Amino acid sequence: MRKFPTWIGASLAVGAFGALVWLERRRPLRRPVESKLERDARNLAVAGVAAVALQLAERPVVERLTALVERRRIGLLKQVALPRALEVALAVVLLDYTLYVWHVLTHRVPALWRFHLVHHADLDLDASTAMRFHFGELVVSVAWRAAQVLLIGVSPQSLSTWQSLLFVSILFHHSNVRLPVEMERRLNLFFVTPRMHGIHHSTVRAERDANWSSGLTLWDRLHGTLRLNVPQEEIEIGVPDYREPEALGLFQLLKLPFAERPAQQPLPGARNANAALPVPADQLPA
Repeated sequence: MRKFPTWIGASLAVGAFGALVWLERRRPLRRPVESKLERDARNLAVAGVAAVALQLAERPVVERLTALVERRRIGLLKQVALPRALEVALAVVLLDYTLYVWHVLTHRVPALWRFHLVHHADLDLDASTAMRFHFGELVVSVAWRAAQVLLIGVSPQSLSTWQSLLFVSILFHHSNVRLPVEMERRLNLFFVTPRMHGIHHSTVRAERDANWSSGLTLWDRLHGTLRLNVPQEEIEIGVPDYREPEALGLFQLLKLPFAERPAQQPLPGARNANAALPVPADQLPA
């Protein structure tokens, strides 16, 4: 099978990022806390370090494994002869589900959370946050990616297709774009959207422990972790431990997983996560 063309994936990513940044300026969903120019530069620097680390750590491993899967027909999807399009589609769905599981683990396992915290400590949430992952988290995730490839039976084409779709998806649902509520309600039946993922980035633990899907909302629905009913204007983005912008500079972020964490302090005026909300958990408020 041929891989999804790299130039198409790169064009989609650059085009999506540019369009979302433009829309964020025209129709912002949340008021910014920090200077966008400063944040974007810092987040892109963190992303650049992570991208280099990922290329060095993941590419040699995963490229060999996908070729091995194709050559020796290893993994679940290779046990039966499937039409190419169906195999790619099923691989994308299974990769999306196993990424949901990995995302839960990055929150539940303390050692993984120390790295994933760099992503959640952003005081604002926009398209640049989608790329703000610590290089250590991406390097550690190579073992999980290898397991995904071998167990599912992921071909080079399936992997490259999923990676391209995933990147556009995470740019979209991290973006600070205000879409019409009715549009998001329809999209939320199938896909993760900005309001949905904004709840996941809340400082309130009960809200952060929801909406773990990265592509399809199906996984949150199946596991009972879907939560849509928190009004966006009530959400404070980030984590309680890190609230000062000066403590979240580039070098501080890179060494954050290895530093001693401050004692968590309650946020002043923090709202009650168990307070009555206007609509059921699976519905976006107007």
